[in-house]
Amino acid sequence: MYHKNAKKDLLGAAATAALGAGVVTSFAVTQGQHPLIAVAVTGIATIFAILCHQFDLP
Repeated sequence: MYHKNAKKDLLGAAATAALGAGVVTSFAVTQGQHPLIAVAVTGIATIFAILCHQFDLP
């Protein structure tokens, strides 16, 4: 059922991270944050989540 050495699905991890960060980012924009800063935060959060997924960090 759970394969420790299964091939990592980076596209799925990136999509999940981007959706999660995007929800929080859209809320921040509605509260007055600059959209470019919000997009940068989303990108950084996505990259961090992909790295965590790649190296099996919680």
